Amino acid sequence: MRLREEQIQRLAEKVCNDLSAEGLITPRRDRGAVVEGIAKAVAENFNQEQSLERDAERLLNDTIAGLGRGAAEIDRRRMLKMIKEKLAKERKIVL
Repeated sequence: MRLREEQIQRLAEKVCNDLSAEGLITPRRDRGAVVEGIAKAVAENFNQEQSLERDAERLLNDTIAGLGRGAAEIDRRRMLKMIKEKLAKERKIVL
């Protein structure tokens, strides 16, 4: 999933507001810097997930190509999910 920059910014503001309201964080910097840090972390996470998705698709296509006719019986969605989970575990990415 890809979010636009303004969506990421609104999400970061919401996270900052909710964490502050619950007393879970006490910002040491001004609010803008905290929101910007959250937005950067969210954007980076989405980029990692997109990279993971591309790599999983590539691995799936390579695997299916190597199987030849036997690939007709493979459930692509299930296999893609399994590959993504394995790659995420290896890369220590939480999906």
